[in-house]
Amino acid sequence: MDPLDFTGRAVVVTGGTRGIGAAIAAAFHSAGADVLICGRTPPTPPPSPPAPAAAPSSAAPALFGLEFFQADVRDPAQAAALINAAVERFGRVDVVINNAGGSPEVPAGRASPRLHAKIIELNLIAPLHVAQAANAVMCDQDTGGVILMIGSVSGTRPSPGTAAYGAAKAGLQHLATSLAAEWAPKVRVNTLVVGPVDVPGSSASSPPAASTVARTVPMGRAAAAGEVASACLLLASPLAGYISGASLAVHGGGEWPAYLADLRDTAYRAEK
Repeated sequence: MDPLDFTGRAVVVTGGTRGIGAAIAAAFHSAGADVLICGRTPPTPPPSPPAPAAAPSSAAPALFGLEFFQADVRDPAQAAALINAAVERFGRVDVVINNAGGSPEVPAGRASPRLHAKIIELNLIAPLHVAQAANAVMCDQDTGGVILMIGSVSGTRPSPGTAAYGAAKAGLQHLATSLAAEWAPKVRVNTLVVGPVDVPGSSASSPPAASTVARTVPMGRAAAAGEVASACLLLASPLAGYISGASLAVHGGGEWPAYLADLRDTAYRAEK
């Protein structure tokens, strides 16, 4: 039996209409899962196959075959409605990926209190709402379930320009360890600590940032969204059946410390 075969399993991905979330949703769908994605606005194009004669746009293939539920998961009632919708459509919920998140870049000294609150609400409180609703279903299933938090390296080191975001992601990582302890053994909860990811519109995809990433990340590049998705498949699978309360770094080796810049450059020259 293929441990990465998710046939018959139901998966929910928040923020699954684009970027990393769309890649995660597509990966689980390709592995056989029934997938429900959510977002505050419907995806374009909608997650349904095109007419046979239609020529799909470049953004369409990742969404074909997925079901969509419109929700703002910062609202606990809407977060609960999302999980209820998955149960109504699929009869169960096996995997939930708390992917929705993000932040504009703004110095902490100039950001408004309202912006700080909204960033923390989206990146920390909303995943808790979704996780609570999912646990209520999973704990009554014979096979339990898996909840994955999409964290960030911003929560593990200083995050100038996105201080509230970094603090929220640090809190998310701690939240996962607490939920893993409370909800074991039926529900496993883990975090992916994600570094720069090359998706359209991200800072890592712009030419100046891409060059910086290549110089500072040991792997020499940003991650592809599909590589984050593959890590989710692993942690949600029986291969990770004894892994809970853990944080998996998906960051290409992290970042070269600034004080080792000369050593890094010397090592590169020696290899050439």
